[in-house]
Amino acid sequence: MKLSGAGEWLVEKHGATMRRSWRKSHLGVDADTGQIVGAQLTTNDVDDGSQVGPLLDQVAGPVVSFAGDGPYDRDDVYSAVNQRHPGAAVIVPPRSSAVPSDTAETAPTQRDLHLQLFAKRGRMVWQKASGYNWRALVEADISRYKRVIGDALRSHTDSRQAAEFAIAVGVLNRMLERGRPEAVRST
Repeated sequence: MKLSGAGEWLVEKHGATMRRSWRKSHLGVDADTGQIVGAQLTTNDVDDGSQVGPLLDQVAGPVVSFAGDGPYDRDDVYSAVNQRHPGAAVIVPPRSSAVPSDTAETAPTQRDLHLQLFAKRGRMVWQKASGYNWRALVEADISRYKRVIGDALRSHTDSRQAAEFAIAVGVLNRMLERGRPEAVRST
């Protein structure tokens, strides 16, 4: 999320360059309902995988599955999900350089099973079998945030930015409570 303010106007008016400042928004979304169940605002130097634990701590009910893209293919992500919600499926595509664990032959982990299916059947079959395609719904919810709220924060202090972000998440969740459109595939 871009931080906006007087500096943006000066750049536009006078063409001066300025150092851009960013914040990262980390969202946990329920793919079935579209509700944002976890939200974290961090500085731009925080990596995504380190925020899985704090996001999962915000979820009130049980988590059936965790889906993420390639950067989440890390041992600490798998352990954070398993620690907080044992039995939850972790649906993350393995990196191209991924190697199976030492126990892949005797006691394969979820990641090892993903790697095996990837190797045998390919990426497209893995996506369908694992349910990775559900992540597209979550991406649509994140796009909804950017369209409705925008991609900028207007506040200048960290605490106010966090409050602004929390209010935006609450507004989007309230909008969904009022009614969510149902998409129907035309034939």
